[in-house]
Amino acid sequence: MTESSGRRESTESVDVTVSVVGEDVGVDPSELSDDDLIRELHSLHRTRLDTLRHGSDPALANHLRRTAELETEYLARHPGREVDPHRLRDGVA
Repeated sequence: MTESSGRRESTESVDVTVSVVGEDVGVDPSELSDDDLIRELHSLHRTRLDTLRHGSDPALANHLRRTAELETEYLARHPGREVDPHRLRDGVA
């Protein structure tokens, strides 16, 4: 990190792929193996804040679309996933 104009800036490079909104981009989530689906979700969640804060409107829209596609596929594959009771709020089942 370096200091510039009173704020910290990262000197690390990040690989980012930006695509055009409305185009089919990426592998259909239903065609991904479980391991690939999890890897893709990790990647999207890791880049979420940077995309929200610094991405263009089309990049953010694409990120939202792809996240929804992958999370929908994950939930379809794991409808009875284990829910950690410590993650629940009082009164919510």
